Amino acid sequence: MPRPQDNDQGMATDELLVIRCQLGDRAAFDALIARWGAPVAAYARRVAQDGDAASELTQDIWLRTFRGIGRLRDPRRFRSWLFGTAHRAFADSLRRRYTTLPIVDEDGGEAVEAPERDHADVDLLERGLARLPPVEREILTLFYLQELSIAEVADALVIAPGTVKSRLHRARRLLRHELEKGELQ
Repeated sequence: MPRPQDNDQGMATDELLVIRCQLGDRAAFDALIARWGAPVAAYARRVAQDGDAASELTQDIWLRTFRGIGRLRDPRRFRSWLFGTAHRAFADSLRRRYTTLPIVDEDGGEAVEAPERDHADVDLLERGLARLPPVEREILTLFYLQELSIAEVADALVIAPGTVKSRLHRARRLLRHELEKGELQ
């Protein structure tokens, strides 16, 4: 998955684009979307698991980014701020989803099914991630697939770095368990 450069030049480009956005330059926002569109969409696909939900989540992330970029105090922290925005959008979508689920009666009424995945050629790791609870799936996605540092993940999720480490440890253990089950083949 192509992603923006993490070198000083890439960070400087993001910083300049953010400043231009804050000054009202809409072309700069388009440039940020061009740079970060694929990583944000990949994050949304992994955490939402459903194509339509991922598309809605991606749109919500960019709308929130557009509305909130003027409040970003340190443009050098754009990457962690962007994924923090993504995390909050995902958490809100989960809240909406779980508040609209039908209640299952005590007599074992109709159970709520997990959303169907519409991509049959998902590799073993993707299938393992899909079986994890949302918190673990998200932390692994941010750290390994979006390559955010421990500090950036902590900043994005508004948690302590030690909490990031413990969640990563738990998520790795759960993923390993899922992969070892042998049910994914």
